[in-house]
Amino acid sequence: MEVRGAYSNIKDQVRALEELSVKLPSLDTPEPPTIKRDRPRRARQLGSEQVVQLIADYQSGATVYELGDRFGIERRTVSNILHRHGVPMRRRGLSEDQIDEAVQLYNQGWSLARISARMDVDKWTVRQRLFERGVEIRDPQGRPRPRAGEAR
Repeated sequence: MEVRGAYSNIKDQVRALEELSVKLPSLDTPEPPTIKRDRPRRARQLGSEQVVQLIADYQSGATVYELGDRFGIERRTVSNILHRHGVPMRRRGLSEDQIDEAVQLYNQGWSLARISARMDVDKWTVRQRLFERGVEIRDPQGRPRPRAGEAR
């Protein structure tokens, strides 16, 4: 058995190592700074007085979005608190008449954001109701969106 055979043609290996060494950073290059990330925080807990106030405000007409901002919690947390305390939820959305008006305004060129501001609902609610009615949704520049398989 010849020992030299496996090691006699090392040019390819040397070339590969040289290519790799070029990709490595220089030893003079300083280390990149580490990114300082905030530690995960514990979810904010409302005290019993705050929960009572949140429920009263909701029953007085405040939205879950407004209450989330006011108490520094997410709107889903507001909803969970209200559900946990048996508070009946108001259905936020659009009535059939409002959907009809939204379709008309959208067809006149109004944006989803403008319609949603007028009707005091989220623009995604407006978009979903228009889509359900078969309205073709425009792109953000106001152009018709291409259908599936069509090129722009």
